[in-house]
Amino acid sequence: MPGKLQDKVAIVSGGATGMGGASSRLFAAEGAKVAIVDLNGEAASSLAAEIRAAGGVAEAFVADVSDEAQVIAAVKAVEERFGPVTVLFNHAGTIVIKPFLETTVQEWDWLHAVNVRSMFLMTRAVLPGMIAAGGGSIVCTSSISAVAATPMEVLYDTTKGACHMFARAIAVEFRDQNIRCNAVCPGFIRTPHGLREVADLQRLGVDVSDAAIAAQQGRIGEPEEVAKAALFLASEDASFVNGVQLFVDNGFTAI
Repeated sequence: MPGKLQDKVAIVSGGATGMGGASSRLFAAEGAKVAIVDLNGEAASSLAAEIRAAGGVAEAFVADVSDEAQVIAAVKAVEERFGPVTVLFNHAGTIVIKPFLETTVQEWDWLHAVNVRSMFLMTRAVLPGMIAAGGGSIVCTSSISAVAATPMEVLYDTTKGACHMFARAIAVEFRDQNIRCNAVCPGFIRTPHGLREVADLQRLGVDVSDAAIAAQQGRIGEPEEVAKAALFLASEDASFVNGVQLFVDNGFTAI
C-alpha cells in the first residue's frame, strides 16, 4: 500500500532533531524523498543515514534558513537531487526566554529572522517549482504561544503570532494554484527545545511544573504526535484543509 506521501519531494527545515526529526522519519516512512535542511549538519547527516538504512530516501543539506543566499542554494540543491519540492515543512525555529524589559533589539531581530524570515525565504524559494509541478502542501510550525501568552516570552509569542498569519495569508494567495498552507501548533512537547523552555521559565519564576503542565494539557506531548499532525496537513488526507491552525496541545488552548 503506498504511503501518504508516496513519491513526494519533502523539505523539512529544522528536520534533524526533535519534532523536525520525528517528521523527517515519518515523512520518509510514508514514501517521501526527504530533504533535511538544518544548521546542524552532523545531526542531519546522521538522521539521513538512519532513514536510508531503514529503506527510506533522505539527504541532508546544511543551511541557516534565516539567510537568503543559503536558503536559495539549499533549495536549488534539493531540486537538483530530487526534483521540484511538493511538500515543505517550515519547522526550523528556536526560542528566547527573557523578561521583556531585558530583551535586546539584537535578540528581537535574530529570533524574528530564525522563526519568521526563514518561512518567508523557504516558501519563496520553493513556490515557483511547486506551482510548476502542479501544486503542493506547505506546513508551518506555529505554537500555542501564538494565542496563549506566557510571561517572559513576549518576543517568542510575537514570532509565533506572525507564523500563524503567514500560513493563512499564503493559503489565500496561492489556493487557486493548488497550494495549501497550514500551521501546526504544538503545546509543551518532550524535545530538547521544549524541555529547555520549561527549565528556563521555571528559573524565571513561571510555574511550568509537572503539575501545571498536567493541569493545562494533561501531560507533556511527544514529538511523534506532532509529526503525525504535520503528516496529515502535508498529505492529501487534508486536501480541503487550507489556512488552518491545527493545535496539537491536548486541550491547552481549549481551557
